[in-house]
Amino acid sequence: MRLRKSRPSSPAGRDIAVIDIGSNSVRLVQYRLEDGALWPVFNEKTMAGLGKGAGARGTLSPDGVKTALVTLRRFASLLDAKGVSHRHAVATAAVRECADGPDFVARAEAETGLKIEVLSGEDEGRLSALGVVAGIGAGSGVVGDLGGSSLEIARLTGREIGPVFSLPLGPLSVLNGDSEDSKRVRGEIDAGLDTAAGALEGSGPDFYAVGGAWRSFAHLAMALDRYPLTLLHQYALSAQQVARAADFAMAQSEASLAATPGVSSKRASTLPYAAQLLKRIVKRGKFKRVIFSANGLREGVAFSRSAALEQRHDPLLAGAEAMARHAASDPEFGPALASWLEPVFACSAPVFDDERDHVLRGAAARLAQLGARMHPDHRAELAATEALYAPFGGISHPERAFLALAIHHRYAGKRPRPEECPSRRLLDDAQEEAALQLGYAIRLGTALSGGSAGVLKLFTLARTEGELVLGMDKGREDLVVERAFSRFENLAGVLGLKAVLETR
Repeated sequence: MRLRKSRPSSPAGRDIAVIDIGSNSVRLVQYRLEDGALWPVFNEKTMAGLGKGAGARGTLSPDGVKTALVTLRRFASLLDAKGVSHRHAVATAAVRECADGPDFVARAEAETGLKIEVLSGEDEGRLSALGVVAGIGAGSGVVGDLGGSSLEIARLTGREIGPVFSLPLGPLSVLNGDSEDSKRVRGEIDAGLDTAAGALEGSGPDFYAVGGAWRSFAHLAMALDRYPLTLLHQYALSAQQVARAADFAMAQSEASLAATPGVSSKRASTLPYAAQLLKRIVKRGKFKRVIFSANGLREGVAFSRSAALEQRHDPLLAGAEAMARHAASDPEFGPALASWLEPVFACSAPVFDDERDHVLRGAAARLAQLGARMHPDHRAELAATEALYAPFGGISHPERAFLALAIHHRYAGKRPRPEECPSRRLLDDAQEEAALQLGYAIRLGTALSGGSAGVLKLFTLARTEGELVLGMDKGREDLVVERAFSRFENLAGVLGLKAVLETR
């Protein structure tokens, strides 16, 4: 029995739900759309196993059908109760390929009121790649989305997607469930990859891995390396690291893998296969890195179905602006502060590269008031931690550490972060020093302006030979109170410059 709506529908274009009916799992993610950013606010899945044994039977798993229908009825009731009217349900390989797939869809639609779109393999691959672009930005290489029954491969050049291949290389398609003949499995993998040679070969340096099995592999690699940041999105491994972790996974028992933090017990049985597949892909495509993406098909569906989202916006700046808007007293202050600070840092030696440094300064400035509502004694720690683990896209793990360290220094001044801070391992000395300087600059801008874009533009900040110059119109000197002047001197000090006030 479905519940009636308990409150009015959410504002148009604000909430969107995507239901992904896969071969292994059925998942609902509810997103909130804010300022061009997509925030997950609810996430639930059931391991229904629709595709279990489907390769031999040609039909969906009867138990899987029962579980999936119960799950879909629950999801529809939840969305009714939450008032989420923008909902999109998609089904992938198992439903697409099984003879009783249409009957399942008709029954599910009748029982839930959902409209279910059965995606073609090409559509599935393209949407997964779109989700990666939305969450990471422009890329160079190949997106691979490993589901229960299939592997979708899509070439990615900048933000352009294609060609796309759908390969029957999911674990439910290749594995028999008995003790596996590794030579046979390797042969099936290589034969499947042969058909996608046009996407894999000469495509670019990076392979973007999407899907639950590869997420489990990433958690295994983190555990092996004692990685300091337990965050999957944009976690990167070199080809050598992939081979090492894959060899380890293939040598372990299912029980041993299931005991690894972050590895689901239901994924442990297929993890060795997922590891072997990834190793073969990296070798075949001669990829230098594997980058794991938390974004994929569901985010691609959300972006493709919503006019309120623009995937060509920088995902980090969009996310930082959306997060800061709730804390900032003046929503225009963050972008204004970013522009105000540029003359000081634009000529600095890059610590990532010129373009990334510029984006990171923009993100840090937008987060300048992130801790405004937090207790003063804990602002530095809480704001830095929130910046470090926020569901931002378009930011690597070292860049996250840099951003969090800059926010820490924005509140804590020169006081260092604790020894266990991820920046100790993810940043070099030059990057840590640059984060300190940026944090001090944000401290100055907020103290001088009171967080007001209108007040900030009464001043200019410039860097000349040996001097840091704070300029203002004559008669505005009273706005530079002792606290603001002290922060100006501190910034000049960490930049190795002389602090100079100048009236015009």
